[in-house]
Amino acid sequence: MARAIAVLIGSPGSGKSTVGEALARRLDADLLCTDTEIEKRAGKPIGDIFVEDGEEHFRALEREVVAEGLRAWEGVIAVGGGAVLDQETRKDLAEHHVVYLQVDFGEAAKRVGMDVARPLLSGNPRTRLRKLLNERLPVYEGLASVTVPTTDFHPEEIVDTIIASLGQAHG
Repeated sequence: MARAIAVLIGSPGSGKSTVGEALARRLDADLLCTDTEIEKRAGKPIGDIFVEDGEEHFRALEREVVAEGLRAWEGVIAVGGGAVLDQETRKDLAEHHVVYLQVDFGEAAKRVGMDVARPLLSGNPRTRLRKLLNERLPVYEGLASVTVPTTDFHPEEIVDTIIASLGQAHG
């Protein structure tokens, strides 16, 4: 069974994609961004999947993509923020080095802004984001092999911290 080097989890705006790209580059590995893979398979943006097919359909696609990635991917995986809500996904993650990218609410709100591509933040994005952070925080913390703060840190500093944690996990 292949094994991912690191699996990045965190809320919208935590930096999973940006940090994932930098980490993969530094480790000379490939990045699997599960949201990007879902869009590729569905042939449309996530927002359209939510609107046209519903959240349940999106979550089923997400579960499939995350499970396949955790089973076979040998690089870095950036997992969509809500994927951790699935019980089977949580079980699968227990076998991996899970990096929780922690971000303060104010910073996450700035990074996400009024991003219409994030369907779960539609309506009042700041209120929805705060609710998502509060609901998911215990799940993120419970799954984490290591928690890495991202607020006020450059992606390369975050990558340094993750690489150090990888050495500790395997050393």
